[in-house]
Amino acid sequence: MNGLYALKPWYADRLSGLRRALAARQVSPDTLTAAGVVCAAGAAAALAWLPAPPAALPVALLLAARLAFANLDGALARDTGRTTRRGALLNELGDRVADLLVIAGFLPLAPLWLVAAAAFAATLPSWVSLAGAAAGAPRRNGGPVGKTERCLLAVVAAATGWAVPVLAVVAAGSAVTAVVRGVWVWRALGQPDTAVAMEKPVVPVPVAEPPVPATTRRRLSPSPTPILNSPPPKPDRGLPLDPGEVSGGITHTRPQPPADRGTQLRGTR
Repeated sequence: MNGLYALKPWYADRLSGLRRALAARQVSPDTLTAAGVVCAAGAAAALAWLPAPPAALPVALLLAARLAFANLDGALARDTGRTTRRGALLNELGDRVADLLVIAGFLPLAPLWLVAAAAFAATLPSWVSLAGAAAGAPRRNGGPVGKTERCLLAVVAAATGWAVPVLAVVAAGSAVTAVVRGVWVWRALGQPDTAVAMEKPVVPVPVAEPPVPATTRRRLSPSPTPILNSPPPKPDRGLPLDPGEVSGGITHTRPQPPADRGTQLRGTR
């Protein structure tokens, strides 16, 4: 049961032209968040200080602007690529402050304990949604008494002067909304897909080493170590050496056959 939150896509489509104009002028999404808080403060002042019937118009206009800025800040951040974690934090804080400011406008019109109870209950649905999102569930928004319904009830109080009944509806309806969101989040967290997504370990992706160039591989490969002072090869004893043949720095002389005695004798005659 989304309540008036179901009209958000239609409302965002009506604001598309304004969103493009703001993007063209490079308006910061944080500025829109702050503007929403200022509009909520103005609505609270009108509710507190103006009489019942005339207060309805300024309260309605300021709260409509507050809802418009709440829609535009996140959409503008997404359109312009300026979504940041700090921006998300500022957006949530701005919504909570704006809700509390609107309820603070009831202080002159209702008992303090009822205003405090309504303010506390109005924050519960958002805390349940944020807790569920932190646990891994989708963000849950909508009614039966969400942000849009609370703004509408403030307009009703400004138009009729029924501050006490309106605050009672805000307190009870916000508590019921928190319970509805809590049940939805609990069931979402029990789904197998959500449980697997939460329990799946993060596996580091191995990083492949870059290939080593061929020149680097040649440079890194060990060069053959020269063998120093290696002994000269020994000559083969079975092969005679010619006179004057050098092997290993030693001169070898072929032995001469002995002379024939007869030849010697004939030569002496």
